[in-house]
Amino acid sequence: MNDHTPDARPGGHPGGQDRVEPGDELLAAFFEEHRGRLHAVAYRMLGSAAEADDAVQESWLRVSRAGTDGVENPGGWLTTIVSRVCLNMLRSRTQRREDPLDVRLPEPVIAKPEGENPEYQAVLADSVGLAMLIVLETLSPAERLAFVLHDLFAVPFEEIAPIVDRTPAATRQLASRARRRVQGTPAPDADITRQRKVVDAFRAAARDGDFEGLIAVLDPEVVVRSDTGGPGPVQVFRGVEQVARNAITYSRLAASVRPALVNGMAGFVSLGADGSPYSVLAFTVHEGRIVEIDALGGDRLRALDLAVLDD
Repeated sequence: MNDHTPDARPGGHPGGQDRVEPGDELLAAFFEEHRGRLHAVAYRMLGSAAEADDAVQESWLRVSRAGTDGVENPGGWLTTIVSRVCLNMLRSRTQRREDPLDVRLPEPVIAKPEGENPEYQAVLADSVGLAMLIVLETLSPAERLAFVLHDLFAVPFEEIAPIVDRTPAATRQLASRARRRVQGTPAPDADITRQRKVVDAFRAAARDGDFEGLIAVLDPEVVVRSDTGGPGPVQVFRGVEQVARNAITYSRLAASVRPALVNGMAGFVSLGADGSPYSVLAFTVHEGRIVEIDALGGDRLRALDLAVLDD
């Protein structure tokens, strides 16, 4: 693919170090104004807050080298730059996978469950459920980019097409294929308070060994995905009886539980006997029942900022 991004222009400073030129303060201030949107684009593209940070930083390096001379739509220009960076990262990730069918669980964004703190409001306003991110992980890099930019950020196909080296019509088809996959994702109930009641009922039933109580809050076709970061694919469990039995078994491994907001949805963090995080559980509640549970543990916890739950 030809690189049409600003970093393809000649530039840079001797020794590979960028130095601040007169007027760069204004460029930096402009970039900061757009950082939130750029990070939101990158997170949806990559499914990792840490990788999104890297993509935004790389985008800033490209912007600082290129400047804004001749740029008529600076906001769109910045979105294009971060999108190209993310596309390269997605393609590199795909090439490294030994099994192209392996799907990792995305890296969730964790916040306190209270509704008044700024972290809660920011995550809730900018949330995208793990269920959708998991589906996005199954798409090709070009499909994911086309869907994220058009359907989630209203970028016209005419502006997306050059990024993926397609015609606008072909780009529209990429987004359409992605949309069909995403439309099969269960839509979570919008009321966070109702979600929390269902999740709390699940937690209490699992703790008490109440099999019938678990059956009451689990959808008959409930799916659980578990990712500890170890070798091998993500473990998947299906069906209400198996999930209920596993929930009772695994609840005994947690000494305590902290409610959390996981990508804007009700969830919780389990703690071990020593007080360290044992697992993060994200729930998709649809029509009052749990239809999906995504659990991260082991090495996958290292990348998560769980300190935000500290008192």
